[in-house]
Formats: sequence, structure tokens, C-alpha cells
Amino acid sequence: MDKCIEDSKEKGKKGLVVLSSNKKKGFLSDPKYMKYKGFETVDTADPYFELMYLPFDEGAARPCFKNTVHKHENMPKGFVLYYTNQCPFTAKYVPLLEKMAHACGIDFHVVHIQSRDAAQSAPGPFTTFSLFCNGEFVTHEILSEKKFEKILLSVREN
Repeated sequence: MDKCIEDSKEKGKKGLVVLSSNKKKGFLSDPKYMKYKGFETVDTADPYFELMYLPFDEGAARPCFKNTVHKHENMPKGFVLYYTNQCPFTAKYVPLLEKMAHACGIDFHVVHIQSRDAAQSAPGPFTTFSLFCNGEFVTHEILSEKKFEKILLSVREN
């Protein structure tokens, strides 16, 4: 980490930005460690995401999430899964989850993010895997069939 920061300073960057959370969560930077290294939270997004920033130039503009992360308008009913090929496990689990939802009679929409612009316009800050249900964020963690089954049961009960 320290070497990475030094290399970035030498290249003239204005700072480093990482995605974290209000407490340690899988696939996100550890907030305690990042604060220890001098990062500060510059923006938040429900339910737990934090954008952390380590400025190299104090006069540089502070980064922030795009508005699409804060407003989940016009999402279809049922599940909507946004994902990229960044993790090899998504290719395995996306069709399995879709099949499970359809078997329960629940709509499941898949949005495969394939460009930088699409990622920057996504409704979730974590684009590797972001699952929504009826416009509400559910999780950023890739779900096994067993974990998704629990979510399906809770949706069917409501």
C-alpha cells in the first residue's frame, strides 16, 4: 500500500480513491485501515458504501458518487442484477440466480456492464455485482444458490 501511494504521488496524481463501507465488508476496503493511512470519507451511498479519498493536492476537487447511485428510479419490479466480468464467479452464478427467480415466478432482469460509461452510470457503486429488488439495494456480494434462496423466501413472504 505505501509503495502504491508513493508511486502515485510520483506520477503527479491528485489523490487516491477507494470504495469502502461503514464497517469492514467483503470485497471493499477496510475503513479502519484506510483511515489509518490518511484516507477520509468524502461521500456515502445507502445502505453502507463510503467513498474514501487520500488527496495529494489539497486544492484538488473532492470526488463524489454520481447521482445515479443515490436515485434508483425507473427500475423494473422484481430483481435487477448489475454485474461485470471482473469476477470469474459472476459468469457461473448470474444464470443460476436468474433461473431460481423465474422458477419462483419472480422477475429477474440482468444488466451486463461492459463499458466504463455503463459502469459510471450504474445505480450501485460496486459494479462487479449489485443486486436490487423492487428498486431497493440488496447486496454487493456474489450470492451462492443457498444465500439467494433465503432472499427469495423473504421476497415471497412480503
